[in-house]
Amino acid sequence: MVVFAGLVGVPAAEGADPYEDSLAEAAVAPVLQWVDCAEGFECSTAAVPLDYHRPQEDRIELAVIKLPATDPGSRSGTLFVNFGGPGPSGVDRLRERARWPWLFSAELRERFDIVSWDPRGVARSAAARCFPNTTEQLAFLGSFPDMPGDQAGEADFYGRNQELADRCRALAGPVLDHASTANTARDLELLRRAVGDAQLTYHGISYGTLVGATYANMFPGRVRAMVFDGSMDFDGSVNGHGGQGDTVPVDTRQNVAAGIATTFDAFLRDCAAAGPKCAFSAGDPALKWPVLAERARLAPIRMAGETFTYSSIINAAANLSRPDTYPQLATLLQMLFDAGTSWPGIVPIADRESYTGNRTEAFYTTQCVDSAVPTDLGIYSRTAITEDMRVPYFGRIGVFDMMACAFWQARDADRYTGPWNRRTAAPILVLNSRFDPATPLQGAVTGAAQLARAQVVTIEGMGHSSMYVASTCAERVKRDYLFSTELPLAGTGCAVDAAPFS
Repeated sequence: MVVFAGLVGVPAAEGADPYEDSLAEAAVAPVLQWVDCAEGFECSTAAVPLDYHRPQEDRIELAVIKLPATDPGSRSGTLFVNFGGPGPSGVDRLRERARWPWLFSAELRERFDIVSWDPRGVARSAAARCFPNTTEQLAFLGSFPDMPGDQAGEADFYGRNQELADRCRALAGPVLDHASTANTARDLELLRRAVGDAQLTYHGISYGTLVGATYANMFPGRVRAMVFDGSMDFDGSVNGHGGQGDTVPVDTRQNVAAGIATTFDAFLRDCAAAGPKCAFSAGDPALKWPVLAERARLAPIRMAGETFTYSSIINAAANLSRPDTYPQLATLLQMLFDAGTSWPGIVPIADRESYTGNRTEAFYTTQCVDSAVPTDLGIYSRTAITEDMRVPYFGRIGVFDMMACAFWQARDADRYTGPWNRRTAAPILVLNSRFDPATPLQGAVTGAAQLARAQVVTIEGMGHSSMYVASTCAERVKRDYLFSTELPLAGTGCAVDAAPFS
């Protein structure tokens, strides 16, 4: 058996790969001092090494939050949750979502403490900040140009992304060179030791599945149970297949544009079937959409005092992660199609998500050191043309959505590049919706095939992960697996609780 650099032998469950990451093994586990932080939650901080090669030197503090098990007498341990991104605060998301019944049922919460954290570089955990103050941050990000709908907008878009990368290199501090997912996996291993669990029980959503896959291959003997929810093509994200890393943008090589397109087609079909319950249903939505898009391509649409460009409309139509927003999207598309009908109180597309904390900066801080990306701008311009032909309307999104990485000046020598197939102490459960715009089902299947032992359960719905695609069935499958550590029967699938326009 090959022994990988940085790994040493430790006791492991029978059948598991016996090697673990030696850098985390050499670090001292933090002491968690939990204090009440309202609404039944407890909070703490965890001191971890900034650089695991120098564990006794600079340390950073991670913000950690816990919802204790509701039945301590039947408690099985701790369920660690990473809600994805990278970038959003795990502390805030657990506060918001820990009691969503389709995500964490009452039965699950009886048995597990649920713990999340702000990963390094995020929010309260050594945040990577690329602006001197919030006012300048909001001004810069709020005026950021839309994804270029044609070549005319590319130069400005490239320039602003380079400016963002320059700002981060100048202001974000040393965490910029130590923010890889590999180091987040090491942090997770120290958190596992800190709560006293012999092995890790984990639920990773979206990017959180990459955290999980990295942990599983760095600490294969420490895996008790892992759920990957809205899962990724791990090798495709990090390296690209067959040398793609230097020649194909990250989401293009993961075929995210096709995932958006197939989800949008399903949205249009459901809208048509819903009739009056969907505002865009009058006539044939599949015929109305290209009429609307091509009209906006010729000239921006003015409505309710706002200007809607082709790119902003495409970005709005691609915002399909949450099925509960589909009725609002249908209303917006119909109002734009009517072209000139006012809609009091309409929210401009560019402002549909406010910039809070350091979410945008944190996304690039991790994504750009994790993934190999092209740095030749000509590759992006040429790929935008071919992708727009291959996947009409949405092809460019996969080309440009991580553009700042082409200019990124930080490198983390610890980034994890594989292998992905080390045998873990327990098999891994993968959940993915049939139509997922962010982590397409085929990518989840590809990623699962890269793991040593994994099974995919498909949720027959639209949207991104079971966090947004409510399925009591999927929660039950996940819960049973987390209780027993045994995968469901082969061929198991799940329905959603309700259709978006029901």
